[in-house]
Amino acid sequence: MRMETSLSQKQVMQLRLAPQILQRIEVLQLATLDLKGLVEREMEMNPTIEIETQDPVSTPSADDLSPVGDSKTLEDNDAGVPTDDQLIAEFDRLENLNEEWKDFSPSFRGSGGGGGEKDKKLEAMNNTADTRESLQEVLERQLHMLNIKERDAKICSYLVWNIDDNGYMRFEINEEFAKEIDVTPPATPADVEDCLELIQTLEPAGIGARDLRECLLLQLESTNTKYKYDLEIEIVRDHLDDVMANRLPKIAKAVNEPIEVIHEAVIFIRSLNPKPGLVFSNSQVHYVVPDVVVDKIDGKYEVRVEDSYIPKISISRHYVDMLQAGADDPKVRAYVKKKIESAKWLMESIEQRKSTLSRIAQEIVDFQTPFLDKGLDSLRPLKMQFIADKVGVHVSTVSRAISEKYMQTPRGIFALRYFFNGGTTSADGEETSIVSVKQKVREIIDQEDKQHPLSDEEIAAALKQQGLEIARRTVTKYRKQLGIPSSRQRRSYV
Repeated sequence: MRMETSLSQKQVMQLRLAPQILQRIEVLQLATLDLKGLVEREMEMNPTIEIETQDPVSTPSADDLSPVGDSKTLEDNDAGVPTDDQLIAEFDRLENLNEEWKDFSPSFRGSGGGGGEKDKKLEAMNNTADTRESLQEVLERQLHMLNIKERDAKICSYLVWNIDDNGYMRFEINEEFAKEIDVTPPATPADVEDCLELIQTLEPAGIGARDLRECLLLQLESTNTKYKYDLEIEIVRDHLDDVMANRLPKIAKAVNEPIEVIHEAVIFIRSLNPKPGLVFSNSQVHYVVPDVVVDKIDGKYEVRVEDSYIPKISISRHYVDMLQAGADDPKVRAYVKKKIESAKWLMESIEQRKSTLSRIAQEIVDFQTPFLDKGLDSLRPLKMQFIADKVGVHVSTVSRAISEKYMQTPRGIFALRYFFNGGTTSADGEETSIVSVKQKVREIIDQEDKQHPLSDEEIAAALKQQGLEIARRTVTKYRKQLGIPSSRQRRSYV
């Protein structure tokens, strides 16, 4: 067989999205605050973008963006139009800032540009958590207030930084663990146990426990009141599994106490904190800013896209004049033209996002008007394809438009995806949404006799009486999704 290298040509047709189309897709997917951040980053990177004034510059036409060559300016070089020397000086200034003003990119999920040093620092600052004390810092501060030996302080500090965010010590204390602590003389497991007992006296109560039982016992034993919780301690120590399974009669028989007394003790035990470390959690609170607002005007629900948080931008007149003046240096024209085109596409992408989101949201509101009027029981099953057909767009456009966006309605704030759900057909042929069925399951359980709670089979029978044919296993699935325990665990004995 003869092997050789040769060159050949092959014609291939491929379908690729232009960068501008990718940009519009990205902008459509962004929530309001994310879009605000995108605009602010683009303003930093693109000198031709400015906050819109009372007399905004209109979007340049294709003729404005074409090379002007040696043609005359629109104003015949009236006063105010920069000269060639001024244009070249301006371009030199722009080139010096080139690392900060990145080239246009259709991807806006990252730092907005090419990942320069300035962008990395800005991203790090934006992602910096608040300065709230962590659990470990709180425990360290309490240890410093105690009069303990330096060696014990080092062991305690090592233990503190091995406690997880829930407040538990998850490591087994043995010879291997003790050897990892850098103290002289070397620590023994007994030394580590003594230091852990010291940590368990700190606040919050229950800290440093190795399991749930120990965590609850620490809280019961450290309760600083005139009452003694001997019964509660006995129940947690010997019958915690029965508490979790709601087997109160078994506990009452074992401790020889009336069921009413056991009931009160279990209520108190369930009021304790199973994860005391989360009190000092540094997790940030995420606030929801509605992307769409629904107002009822003259008996009809009308939609408006919330864009007050987004800076109103326009193209700077200074750079439009620079482009139209037509300097001799072709690099000036190419640079300014590229930046103006980038600004133009961004402005058009924002407007298209607003238009598409407004039309989709209005169709959702029109379809779900019964829900807005009457409540959750009237929420109708809805598929994205139905809205896509109504608006005249592809179903993927609807999916992108509603992604991570929220709607403020007279009945509260809901994710736009909340309105899209499957359904079931009732006995009279009317479709009922799954969300509505779950709400009916919750209502039936709320109204049940707590001493004789309904089984999933009985809940399915109750739904059938309301005209909904739901299988028992489906009721079980909905109940678990709602976080409702089984009938055995829901039963009350008093």
